[in-house]
Amino acid sequence: MIYVCRKEHFNAAHKLWNPKWSDEKNVEVFGPCANVNWHGHNFELIVMVKGLPDPDTGFVVDLKKLSTVIRNLVIEKVDHKNLNVDVDFMLGKLASCENLIMEFWKILEPAVKEITPYGGLHKLTLYETPRNFVEYLGD
Repeated sequence: MIYVCRKEHFNAAHKLWNPKWSDEKNVEVFGPCANVNWHGHNFELIVMVKGLPDPDTGFVVDLKKLSTVIRNLVIEKVDHKNLNVDVDFMLGKLASCENLIMEFWKILEPAVKEITPYGGLHKLTLYETPRNFVEYLGD
């Protein structure tokens, strides 16, 4: 099995805040990430596609097509945006990396199927900081 990866970058702001909780509890649980004036990150998204190479091209997935899909369907929607208020697929959801990566999967999994019959989405990795990241392998 071959694993092909593409890394993309975006900048976004968010606030971790549960509206069901008091201000005090939000600050207690989320600390500075509950800042009422938001905070931002330089995110890195790594998309991993798994499969066997096309016998004619040698590709599991054409990386130019994969990059275009990621940029058009995800990066353009989140880059330089406020994840809590500007991103349609995050409305009503806590803007944690865990929730964000699951939403990315819902968008990218069918799109990857459309661009390659030889592979499928295997894993997403989302870096919020160089030391904090989440990984998701689907349901």
